[in-house]
Amino acid sequence: MTLLDVFSDLKEFRADNHRYPLPHLVFTAVCMILCGADDWKMVSKLAKRKQKWLKKYIPLPHGAPSQHTFRRVFASLDPEQFRECFIQWVSTITERTHGEVIAIDGKTLRRSYDRQDDKAAIHMVNAWASATGMVLGQLKTAEKSNEITAIPALLDMLEVSGCIISTDAMGCQKDIAQKIRSKGADYLLAVKGNHETLHEDIKLFLARIFHKRRQVPPNHLI
Repeated sequence: MTLLDVFSDLKEFRADNHRYPLPHLVFTAVCMILCGADDWKMVSKLAKRKQKWLKKYIPLPHGAPSQHTFRRVFASLDPEQFRECFIQWVSTITERTHGEVIAIDGKTLRRSYDRQDDKAAIHMVNAWASATGMVLGQLKTAEKSNEITAIPALLDMLEVSGCIISTDAMGCQKDIAQKIRSKGADYLLAVKGNHETLHEDIKLFLARIFHKRRQVPPNHLI
């Protein structure tokens, strides 16, 4: 199933006289973002440069859409429906990620905090396939502390069997480890002072190993 096929399921909300079919707009935007565009102005600018390539897949009788068209259309999309379509598309190419390290990490979006409207900054939890350089899925959370509940929910949406899931110390939780194993994956979890007893046990275990080898543990392990 292609990107165009998946996003054909998006509900059209515009009048019948629009110039650009919704799946074509999404296809163009996703491709240009994969090429490095990080705002709608750059998406439109790159699309104009890549019209010859885009026309291999979609007709562009009116040329590349403007940044205003992208901004207006995407601002009006149902985010849940878009997310479901995006994850469905990603799921069709999961065989490329088999055996990869998938890093799950939380990031606060730059300039998402609005002091004037008293809106908190947007925090996202992402699943990143390190070898293919692709975001497999993401979830919005209210704040960083909510990563603990967001990570299992994100894993439920993904096919990660055969992969290695890595997280930072925030994700070092028994429930998260069990979820990863239930999905047929292995885990690589960072341990810090948030799990003091486990942290000390690991340090003692490593110290014994290095002692038997008559070696000094590296600083980052102690």
